[in-house]
Amino acid sequence: MTLIDSNIIIYAAQSEHENLRQWIAEHTPAVSAISYVEVLGYDKLSEAERRHFIAFFEAAPLLPLSQDVLEQAVKLRQVRKMTLGDALIAGTALVHNLTLVTRNVDDFAWIAGLSVFDPFAA
Repeated sequence: MTLIDSNIIIYAAQSEHENLRQWIAEHTPAVSAISYVEVLGYDKLSEAERRHFIAFFEAAPLLPLSQDVLEQAVKLRQVRKMTLGDALIAGTALVHNLTLVTRNVDDFAWIAGLSVFDPFAA
């Protein structure tokens, strides 16, 4: 099973990424509660984009922040400087033993035990 990063959700909404939408439809990846905040919290979303993303999040398996995820994110940030969002998303993938699907592979490649997949490189 997989967990998609916020950037993959945003890329998939762009018309030129039909192949990415197809990949998501075939794999039904989970999403982190952090991606929900990052994507829907973007202040420049149009009303149509907002409706699209709301529909996406209603259909996707949404993984909440748990104490285990929080503790994993703390451990990651103690090892290396990273954004809070990335730490929480990586922590979610680790706790649930999911492959993280992201275009920003280099941001996560250093994390032991985390499987990372870039659908753009496949």
